[in-house]
Amino acid sequence: MKYSLQSVVDDYYNSYEFNNLRDETKKQYQYHLKIMLDTVVESKAIRDRQCDKVSSRMAKLAYNQWCDRGIHLANHVLSTSRILFNHGLHMEMTLVNPFLAVKKRPVSVRRTVWSRQQVQDFLDSAYGDFSTRNVGLIAQMAYEWCQRLGDMRLLTWDALDLSGSRVYIKQSKRKAEVFLPISQQLTEMLIEQESDFGFQPYVAPMTEPIRGVYKPYTVNRLPKVARRIMRDAGLPDELRLSDLRRTGTTEMVEAGVSMGNIMSVTGHANPQSVKPYMKNTFASADLALTSRQNRDIKTS
Repeated sequence: MKYSLQSVVDDYYNSYEFNNLRDETKKQYQYHLKIMLDTVVESKAIRDRQCDKVSSRMAKLAYNQWCDRGIHLANHVLSTSRILFNHGLHMEMTLVNPFLAVKKRPVSVRRTVWSRQQVQDFLDSAYGDFSTRNVGLIAQMAYEWCQRLGDMRLLTWDALDLSGSRVYIKQSKRKAEVFLPISQQLTEMLIEQESDFGFQPYVAPMTEPIRGVYKPYTVNRLPKVARRIMRDAGLPDELRLSDLRRTGTTEMVEAGVSMGNIMSVTGHANPQSVKPYMKNTFASADLALTSRQNRDIKTS
């Protein structure tokens, strides 16, 4: 029996594996699969083909198109497409997985960090408009706590202990649990935020409800709003909101914070994972040499 690609997608969406995913992951998979299905290869959209008619050549040509939109996105779409065709293989709806033959292009490691003035300029611009204030709050929490944007987008009030100025975060990527202090300034902001948005579960949802329901920013909408804020603030295009976790972590490294203490904040389980944040900067070199000189003075 011949199966259309759309029928495999429908079967996957009804599967236990898909429905056991987190809601946010489901949305991302659906977004990536829509990109794959809508891709036109050899004058025909992939969604209009039968499974066994999608060749490795078509898969490679489609991947090249996705890379034009960004290698990071292309690799996500490729991974999700492989998952879909593996489902088709297991359900005997197809005989091959053409996307296994596609080699992922390496993503260049980002090392961009914000200056403190750039962070402040962004926050001033975001907080100056009610419609973008919650994007500012997401950015400030990601920066101060050195956490991923996704976890800040989906942060709920039950994770906060404002009377004790503490937050508990179970990270979505590695499932690490971190317990972090909340600065006095941020605590005061969150108390005010609770008075405005505490009637619904999310700490920093979109400021306008959708059909009467307040929802968190999506993985696609957040960077678009953030880009508009950056332009209004006159910030360079090279900056991304996702750089704020790296920025905060790099600041800890430059301040001489021990590796173990940094890991207790970031949730990393392996020191190797923290190494990308250890940049050769003047501040870190100055700290190292000054510490050595102070030690020499004490022992002389």
